[in-house]
Amino acid sequence: MSLSPASGIGRFYARSAKIIRFVRLGCTNRPFYHIVVMERRKNQHQPVIEQVGSFDPLPNDFNERLVALNTERIRYWLGKGAHLSTPAAELLGIAGLLPIHPRTYMTAWRNRRAAAEAEATSEKAESSSTA
Repeated sequence: MSLSPASGIGRFYARSAKIIRFVRLGCTNRPFYHIVVMERRKNQHQPVIEQVGSFDPLPNDFNERLVALNTERIRYWLGKGAHLSTPAAELLGIAGLLPIHPRTYMTAWRNRRAAAEAEATSEKAESSSTA
C-alpha cells in the first residue's frame, strides 16, 4: 500500500518545492543560525531535510563572523531546483558561491555613507571646539 501524496512522503515529497534558508537557534540576544534545506511551505521549527551549513552573526574575539558551508551539498540542492531565501542568497554571494546579491551592495553603500557623515560631523565638532 502506498502513502497518499498529502502525507508528505512519496511522489509529492520528491517533487515538492525545496528552499535553502536559515533556521534561528540560540538564546535571546545570542542568535545562531543553521543553513538548512527544507520544504518551502514548512515552518522553520519543523523537521528539515538536510543541514548544509551554519552561521554565527555575532563577532567573536577576533571580530570575525563564523560561517561553515557544505558547498558540495548546496550545489547539489541548487541543481535539483531548490530556491534560496534572500538572507541565504546574500551569504552565499559574500562567500563567493553565487553572484553578489544586490542588497549587499546597497547595505555597503549605506554603511559607507553613514561613516562619511559621522566623520564629517566629528570633524565639524572638533574644529568648533578648538576655535
